Amino acid sequence: MPTSVTCPTCHKIVVWNHHSNFKPFCSERCKLIDLGDWALEKHVVVGEEVLLTEENNEGF
Repeated sequence: MPTSVTCPTCHKIVVWNHHSNFKPFCSERCKLIDLGDWALEKHVVVGEEVLLTEENNEGF
């Protein structure tokens, strides 16, 4: 029995297998909508704020 998940953007049912190119999303459109939400900071990862200094700013 194939596993299915709900698309986080439009809530459509998505079958989770190797044919699902955009999992967990149902389509490229939903994937890009989610990416845009991250870019607009509508989604955030909760954690402690990190202050960049010259010492720890290398590589950014």
